[in-house]
Amino acid sequence: MISAVILTHNNQEMIGDVLDTLKWCDERIIVDDNSTDKTLEVVKPYNATVIQHVLVDDFAAQRNIGLGKAKGEWVLFVDSDELVPVALQKEILKAIRQQADRVQGYYISRKDILFGRELKYGETANVKLLRLAKKTAAGTWERKVHETWNVQGSVAYLTTPLLHYPHESISQFLRQINRYTTINARVFYNERKRVSSWQIIAYPIAKFIQNYLFRLGFLDGVAGFVIAMMMSFHSFLTRGKLWELQQKNT
Repeated sequence: MISAVILTHNNQEMIGDVLDTLKWCDERIIVDDNSTDKTLEVVKPYNATVIQHVLVDDFAAQRNIGLGKAKGEWVLFVDSDELVPVALQKEILKAIRQQADRVQGYYISRKDILFGRELKYGETANVKLLRLAKKTAAGTWERKVHETWNVQGSVAYLTTPLLHYPHESISQFLRQINRYTTINARVFYNERKRVSSWQIIAYPIAKFIQNYLFRLGFLDGVAGFVIAMMMSFHSFLTRGKLWELQQKNT
């Protein structure tokens, strides 16, 4: 039995497509951050278990709620802006059938589609995420943002990627980055990480050069430039907000 867990918040445009690609799972669990749009109306025909829980800037806690409710032997985490293609479905089923006794979890790669274009280069081109594991081997999710899953035992890698549609517009991109960097800066501060003035300047510049030039982001055209700029801005905001926290608490 496979349980799929999806976190949602105001995802009415895409959540139906996400659930369509998860019909092959035995159970679908939605952890909803009190959506105010039509998300919950869209999910009604899909026979999914809906758990409403306020996010409170802690994505790991949301995932752990879904993990705790899952009944399946295997648990698959899919974000509400990701689709599971048929090829990945088949690879998952084959992998857990043939290697269930040897492997406790699987990393899944992810392919970003930004503004209608598949990104083949840059920072997002080689993303691999631990998203599928046996519940008996699954530890908790940790870190409030950019969270990680502590799975006990051996892990392997699947080759077919998730399809990721992260941002409908640059405005949405900026709103999300602003929120994530605020949480990330607080996590860094609580971990006693500190930043200097030169790092606030140098890190974003280095991030852009790495993604756009060394990782060949320029080959993705305008979309590659936009994602390189946004990742650089993400780096700047995280360190700038961390510096701000330092000043307030000295």
